[in-house]
Parts: sequence; structure tokens; C-alpha cells
Amino acid sequence: MKIAIQGGRASFHDITARYYFGEDIEISECATFRELCNQLKRGNVDYAVMAVDNSIAASILPNYALIEEFDLKIVGEVYLKIKQYIMTIPETKEENIRSVMSHYMALNQCEEYLLNHPLMERREYHDTADSAKYIKEHSSNDIAAIASKYASELYGLKLLEEHSIETYKNNFTRFFILSNDKKVKNDDANKATISFRLTDQVGALAKVLKIIVDNGVNLTKIQSLPVFDTAAEYRFHVDCEWTDYANFKKSIQINSIVEDLKILGEYKKGEFVNDYSRSK
Repeated sequence: MKIAIQGGRASFHDITARYYFGEDIEISECATFRELCNQLKRGNVDYAVMAVDNSIAASILPNYALIEEFDLKIVGEVYLKIKQYIMTIPETKEENIRSVMSHYMALNQCEEYLLNHPLMERREYHDTADSAKYIKEHSSNDIAAIASKYASELYGLKLLEEHSIETYKNNFTRFFILSNDKKVKNDDANKATISFRLTDQVGALAKVLKIIVDNGVNLTKIQSLPVFDTAAEYRFHVDCEWTDYANFKKSIQINSIVEDLKILGEYKKGEFVNDYSRSK
């Protein structure tokens, strides 16, 4: 089975793919999310893993737009706890470290630790895991990397701190598992993501939400996304959870109020993953 991810081996996308599908997979590394969608749409991979939300940085709205643009189907989700570790090649002494390398978001997530180590100059890199790969391949003994613990295991690096160094310890990223096969059906589905545009009616959004709630379906998320190349027009994305699938089907009988209703995917509510290592 071949899975497309954004980033390299031991990135958080890679960790999510291995948690969801197991270790016996082939990874296709993509530089961008658009490339990831292209790989899936062309049939070069079986599934793709895409980050869509973060508990600190909020939704990645362009990724929701890509899912619709490429007409992909959401078939699963995973909530991965983001733990950042600082690492070096085994020969490095902490007092010799002059810079620390990682993706800009990871550097920002470790702000408090870096402020307490002012001699470590921050160096932005395109990917967390690839920064670990870089210091390994270049035998850099004066550079540290910030990445996942999985990256330190994969590249044989030494952890400078036993514990993770991110400032906020309860930081989760939500990943969608995507397919290009519209026939994929999950019999365990208890959650869906739908999208729609509103008709020009007073209180249209309130009416939609009331219909969904009145049918015993739980609304867990709602967000709006500007429609490309239009003035003041938005698509709404809504996450719904249910205990009775028939109630969900009744709750989306809203075509008289909305336009272009899409079910982006029906899937099983994702698990929260606190840790992952190569031994698992």
C-alpha cells in the first residue's frame, strides 16, 4: 500500500500514516499539499494523509479547499499530539551548539525553551524531520534539530532533553485520511464532514443548524471558507457526529436552504494519539 504525505520520513504526517495503516506501507514524500492531492488524484498512491486543524494554530483552510478542488473523499481521521524534541548527532556537546534548525512553526512552538537558550541561533528549514536528517547526513556537530522523537530514532540522533520541549503541552493536530475512491464505505462511520453554500435567505445558517440539531446530530465544528474568485461568498464546513446513521441522513435534507451540498466524507471518529515510536 502506498501513502502520500507532505514532508519526509519521521515527519508528523509520516507518523500519522504509520499509526493508521501500520509499518508495512510505502511512503510517497510530497513537497506541497497540492502535490499530495495530485498524486492521489492520478492514482499514483492509494491514500493520502493531510493535516487540516491544529489546536493552537487553528484550521488550515487552504487544505479544506484542496479537498474540494480535487474532489477527494475523507475516509478517516487521527488526532496526533505534537511533541517536539531537540536532538544532535551523538558526538555533539551541548556547549558547542551554535544554532538550532527546524520548520518555523516548530521553532515557534518551542519559544520558551529557545528563550532560555539564547546562544542557539534559530535556523528555519522546510521540514522538522528533514532538519534531523540534515544534521545526520552532514555530521553537523554544532547544530541541533527540533523534530519528533521518531526522527531521533530513525536517524540515530541523541536527545538533549529527555522530555519534549514545546511550550504548550496539549497541542494536537488533526489529520484526514483521504481517498480518491468514492465507493469506499466505512460501516463503522459515526462522523461526517459536509460543506455547502447558503441561499440568499434571512437566517439561512440558523435554519440549517437547527435542522441538524433537531435530528439528534451533534455539531462539533463549523467554519467558513471564502469562495475563490467571488465577492463576499462563503462555503461552510460542518462536522457532524451521530449514534444513529438514519438521523444523520435526515439532518442533511437541507437542499431548499443551501446550495451545492457535499458530503466530503463519512468516517469513524478519530483516536487521540499521545505518543508514537519505531518500536510500536
